[in-house]
Amino acid sequence: MSTPAPSFEVLPRDLSAYRAGNVGVDYVHRFESGRPGPHVLINALTHGNEFCGMVAACHLLDTGVRPKLGTLTVSFANVAAYATFDPARPFDSRQITHNFNRIWSSQWLDGPEDSVELRRARAMRPVVAAADHILDIHSTSQDVRPFWVYPGYERNAVVARAMRRPSTHLVMPQGLGSGTPVTQHGHLASAAGHSAAMVVECGQHFKQASADLAVLVTMDFLAYFGLVDGPAEPVASPAATEPHRRFELLRTHVVKHQDFRFVRPLVGFEVFANGQLIGSDGDERIVAPCDDCTVFMPTREPIVGREGVYLTRPLA
Repeated sequence: MSTPAPSFEVLPRDLSAYRAGNVGVDYVHRFESGRPGPHVLINALTHGNEFCGMVAACHLLDTGVRPKLGTLTVSFANVAAYATFDPARPFDSRQITHNFNRIWSSQWLDGPEDSVELRRARAMRPVVAAADHILDIHSTSQDVRPFWVYPGYERNAVVARAMRRPSTHLVMPQGLGSGTPVTQHGHLASAAGHSAAMVVECGQHFKQASADLAVLVTMDFLAYFGLVDGPAEPVASPAATEPHRRFELLRTHVVKHQDFRFVRPLVGFEVFANGQLIGSDGDERIVAPCDDCTVFMPTREPIVGREGVYLTRPLA
């Protein structure tokens, strides 16, 4: 089974006008209000084909959004991968060599290996370290319900629950478990810290609805910390008023040779690929027809990952 070609409602735009940042790092722009307040980083393009973050970051820069207090930093991360986008192979521009969202440990950043992503992460290291709070904007290969992803610290949950969208939360009590993401770099990983560092997954990569949601969530996030007036206008969708649904990440299975192995007793999940049921909790081994699979819990809430399958359980 081959993955159907996606439809493109959002495509890359030329970012060259924003290459020259103002902090000594390309594609990073910082705006200081001159008034005390938090430093908030809005990070886009952690993965090169996740265009909703690009749209949200461009909205801030195109419209001249400036913080009323504190500091706002806007960054485009893996621009090199973004520049390789080819509609004929739309998932290949996710990264060039390394997953930019798995290399934020000292082992990688201070290690001997080299790649486009590692050089970019090393250049952005002081940008991430300087932020008090981070919104890292992502999208998914499958068209699933948008959701938050964050380390299981109460400070993240407080912020996520204050947001009116999305209403589904994926909580990571033990971290991601497959490398170190931007949201767990340095001081962000401390249980005693104060920094909220969160990922928002806004929907399918190339849908206008994902880009629209990214803009709304970005403005709500900035409004929560007082940098802009808010909140933004509500979305005309029942999801805006639905109660929050929270899930705990149990395990991440990385795709290897299209082979998923599940360790029992993990129960209550079904695995779908391209809309077809390919396995459930009764299977010792599931061979997936593609590397984009969605897990549906008994509550029918989807969590998706192009690199693997996320096993979750509902939290109260």
